[in-house]
Amino acid sequence: MRTKSEIDQLLRQKCDAKEIPGVVAMAATGSETIYQGAFGKRDLTKDDAMTVDSVFWIASMTKAITTAAGMQLVEQGKLALDEPIGKLLPDLAAPQVLEGYDASGNPKLRPAKNPITLRLLMTHTAGFAYDMWNGDMVKYLEKTGTPGIISCQNAALKTPVCSEPGTRWEYGTNIDFVGKAVEAASGKKLDAYLRDNIFAPLGMNDTGFKISDSMRKRLVGMHARSPEGLGPFPFEMEQNPEFHMGGGGLYGTAADYIKFTQMILNKGKGNGNQLLKPETVALMGQNNIGAIEVGKMVTALPPFTNDVDLFPGMSKKWGLSFLINTAKTPEGRSPNSLFWAGLANTYFWIDPARNVSGVILMQLLPFADKICLDAFAGFERGIYAGLDTAGQKAA
Repeated sequence: MRTKSEIDQLLRQKCDAKEIPGVVAMAATGSETIYQGAFGKRDLTKDDAMTVDSVFWIASMTKAITTAAGMQLVEQGKLALDEPIGKLLPDLAAPQVLEGYDASGNPKLRPAKNPITLRLLMTHTAGFAYDMWNGDMVKYLEKTGTPGIISCQNAALKTPVCSEPGTRWEYGTNIDFVGKAVEAASGKKLDAYLRDNIFAPLGMNDTGFKISDSMRKRLVGMHARSPEGLGPFPFEMEQNPEFHMGGGGLYGTAADYIKFTQMILNKGKGNGNQLLKPETVALMGQNNIGAIEVGKMVTALPPFTNDVDLFPGMSKKWGLSFLINTAKTPEGRSPNSLFWAGLANTYFWIDPARNVSGVILMQLLPFADKICLDAFAGFERGIYAGLDTAGQKAA
């Protein structure tokens, strides 16, 4: 496959030029892996070469897995998409909306009119925000001494919403509450629930909130890009958290995540096990936000994220934990494909129409880094070029 060597060349060149420290990329159809490659270093301060089984913090790529767990419980009737979630999670029974700050800098709050539901949480329309893209939330955390979400302290979840539930899309801590709902409905801690109901059935043996000894030997170091270039950025998710962060706490490998994306491609079936019903997977991949649009995310904390404006000018929708592109993308992704990412520049896409999915993992801040996005785009273009070539040969 000519495109394999082209993808290899592109990714290797970016690592050799020290534009990115290291990268693992993998793509698959529903039935087989069609590309895998590892380039560069796990850590710029050490000699270890990147390998395809290297372990990354996958951050918000955790969200789709937590949501899939929630949907298993919806199928069993233990959770409901459109009932007020406050019955199950008392902290969400009477949400307060943050309407700004008064003259002395104190938060102005009012009771929400609409209840928060599981569907609103899964679609980021419940109103919860991340401080990284919301200056009012940065100020709220500072003013009240509320810990940031990355602390994995329960106190971090005690924030107001930033808009009336159900009225707009805003990326935030919503999926951490989906994780809490999974725990409340199943009677298991989130790590145990995911292990028993998603990771073990799919054979995802290198994924978890806690970094095992075997995973640690292959762990990729975090880096940050500054005007001076790339440097190490010591970071690790809390290994003894008060709560497991369903919105971003997992560590894993590209091969493990591909098993999850293949399960979605195969309508809920993976590794010989049916994890979700086909109609559930179909629902997860449909627009669940109606006329609401997914907009640009403007950074409030530039060291951690750039502005995020994916496919500018295109109408974008949200499924149950996936961004949906409504038109074909420049890279070749079909309309109504599924996509998301993690803060340290980890990305995946799932294209049911073409029966292909891909994962590309880097470990670098800030998010939506231009060079990382270029690597992702080149990788994805190469995969589609390979599919098109294979299709022409078959024809």
